[in-house]
Amino acid sequence: MIFGRIPQLPTPEEALRGRPEPSYGVPDKHTVLGNPLLGPYPSGLEVADFALGCFWGAERKFWQTPGVWTTLAGYQGGYTPHPTYDEVCSGRTGHTEVVRVVFDPAVVSYESLLKLFWESHNPTQGFRQGNDVGTQYRSAIHTHSDAQAAAAQSSREAYQKVLTGSGYGDITTEILPAADRPFYPAEAYHQQYLDKNPAGYCGIGGTGVSCPIGVAKAEG
Repeated sequence: MIFGRIPQLPTPEEALRGRPEPSYGVPDKHTVLGNPLLGPYPSGLEVADFALGCFWGAERKFWQTPGVWTTLAGYQGGYTPHPTYDEVCSGRTGHTEVVRVVFDPAVVSYESLLKLFWESHNPTQGFRQGNDVGTQYRSAIHTHSDAQAAAAQSSREAYQKVLTGSGYGDITTEILPAADRPFYPAEAYHQQYLDKNPAGYCGIGGTGVSCPIGVAKAEG
């Protein structure tokens, strides 16, 4: 980012061209949970995608949650096929840093994951999260069903009320169907980064404002 310049998303025409296939591989197993990173996943599990700033710290938040089967750092919400980290950081792909969360709904509900999402970052900051500035740090939820979309929207409205009461501005979180913007796994060194580098940079932090849960139920 050039100092003093406000980050802007590219249009599809302005975005980097990308490539038809990924330029790197992804590890087979999660270093903490021991389960495969890539699907297809076992029957009965569900997938959720959350962007809440730097995916290193965000991924750890979710893998520490009981009922989460695996997590995967990646890029979503942009236009460039199979982007690299450097391309995403250039601001010319339109992607944000995302954590894919594969979970057992019999153990942890989607609503509980939404609560963790909202409380683990400041969703009012636009193209930044703390000291991290750029379009790739914007807040987003990419939903995998109509029920997830309804739950996400309802939770955003409920959290806006309590944030407003605590002096915060408008939530800038995008809520988009995951099918509209493909998810691309990040490079191997980003996967479970803080497990491999326990003293590494985290970069995310919440507002300290509790989010109501149970405002909508995600089923199907």
